[in-house]
Amino acid sequence: MTMIRDVFREKGNDVWTIDAEASVSAALHLMAEKNIGAVLVVGSSNAIEGIFSERDFARKMVSERRLPDSVPVREFMTTKVFYVRPEQTIEECMGIMTKRRFRHLPVMEEGRLKGVISIGDVVKALLSDKDSLIGQLEQYISGRA
Repeated sequence: MTMIRDVFREKGNDVWTIDAEASVSAALHLMAEKNIGAVLVVGSSNAIEGIFSERDFARKMVSERRLPDSVPVREFMTTKVFYVRPEQTIEECMGIMTKRRFRHLPVMEEGRLKGVISIGDVVKALLSDKDSLIGQLEQYISGRA
């Protein structure tokens, strides 16, 4: 069973943040540059205030009809941020993401940000777990185990 910490060993745990007063346009540029789907939004004390994702932008832009250069990311971000811990399983992450309809979850350990896990990371790990289980079952059935 894959744990979140196992995913970080493979993918790394880089975290990209943006100031809450930065423009939505700046956040989008950062996300494009880093090829990521979300950034954590931090305030003046460097504490996490929210998360800003492509989905936040798409939904707000339709209703707001304002240029992203003139809008602080604080106005578009999701403020209720859910976290997971490195020792939680990928299955637990999938359950949270499915129930809450999230695509990104920050990972915290002892009050410190350790990384962000995406739905793509979760799906990749789940597929790897299933492939491993299938391989073990094939070995067992064929008598090679």
